[in-house]
Amino acid sequence: MTRSVTPGLRGAAWFLPAAIVLIALNFRGPIVATAPVIGDVRVDLGLTATVAGLLTTIPVLCFALATPFASWVIAKADPERAVSLSLVIVLAGTVVRSMPSAAALLVGTAVIGIGITIGNVVIPVVIRRDTSPERVGLVTGVYTSALNVGSMITSLGTAPIAAAWGWPVAIAVWAVFAVIAGVAWTSAVGARAAWLRPSRSAAEEPLPVTGPIDQVLDTGALRTVRAERAAQQAAAEPVRPARRLITWGLTLAFGGQAFSYYALTAWIPTLLHDEIGFSKASSGASSSVFQILAVVGALGVPVLAARWRPRAIIALVAFLWLAMPLGLLFAPQLWLLWSVLGGAAQGGGITVIFIVIVRIVSSDADARRMSAFVQGGGYLIGSAGPLVAGSLHGSTGDWTAPLLVVLVAVLTLGFVGTVAARRVP
Repeated sequence: MTRSVTPGLRGAAWFLPAAIVLIALNFRGPIVATAPVIGDVRVDLGLTATVAGLLTTIPVLCFALATPFASWVIAKADPERAVSLSLVIVLAGTVVRSMPSAAALLVGTAVIGIGITIGNVVIPVVIRRDTSPERVGLVTGVYTSALNVGSMITSLGTAPIAAAWGWPVAIAVWAVFAVIAGVAWTSAVGARAAWLRPSRSAAEEPLPVTGPIDQVLDTGALRTVRAERAAQQAAAEPVRPARRLITWGLTLAFGGQAFSYYALTAWIPTLLHDEIGFSKASSGASSSVFQILAVVGALGVPVLAARWRPRAIIALVAFLWLAMPLGLLFAPQLWLLWSVLGGAAQGGGITVIFIVIVRIVSSDADARRMSAFVQGGGYLIGSAGPLVAGSLHGSTGDWTAPLLVVLVAVLTLGFVGTVAARRVP
């Protein structure tokens, strides 16, 4: 049973990350799609401010509450089908949400949240399974960068489309990303199966290859599959995430990251309007800097991960994150500088936590459980960010208390994250 190394196989090793990038465009963009046109939506459908706020809160709550369901789906189906299902659900939710009805708007938003939740949990599993250890950080960084790129594209494109064709078309048109990603994913899965399918021999049973595609580049790797499979079956069942101290630390760190990100994402435009006097349109455009710079952090962290221990990277990320609440508190006129530093930090924060998860798990099942636990608990904390920040601003009349709460969340990320990752190589 042999297969020689070919350019096609090496090409297939990069086909999967490319598909993951297209998939990631669907996992944040739909959440922010309604924000640029929320005024038109409220007027047309008669929504209250509270109901309008649910359009951002519902998906984040789904990330937390639907995570056990997502983990169950992934356990019952293989990762390939789970990714495809997540895209189908996001596509269906996007179509439903575009219907001119308040009920359809809320139901579609919830459906989108459930679809993204499945994707959030399964993509780290796919990255761990199909990427060699030396490339895990890079692929993870590219994936988290694409999340922010999706948000940026949707935020910038929705308003102009709405001006030309109306808000229902403007929020429905992004369904095309799900279609494109679905085609790319189907092609990537087919390429992986074709190039990793061993040739049949009359004297030998064909071997299913389940390792990283970019490691299966020689016949020697194929010959070790049986030994690796036997070793995996003989290994003890990994300790459940809830019984591992590092899991709770990563969950709190992820929660601090998510709380800070969603609180600031929801309120930066209003804060800039109140503190600096920007128009509402200018505030919205200015806040996009915070989103765009996440790409720098998401791609920079994997480079550092090749040389630094994760705890050092988490400490650096938290240090840069602190610039955002402290800077806006004491020198809001320098908002651009704080947005650059804070934006890079928030992109790096989620990336380094995903890298830690991938490094400490021992199997696909362990990766699924750990990813679900950390993201479920973290997003539950993060979903409170916009509500807590808005409530504090409403009760105090200024932005001091909200920024101090964000400061505490960032310190939680830094302290708990560095302690939890102290033994991670």
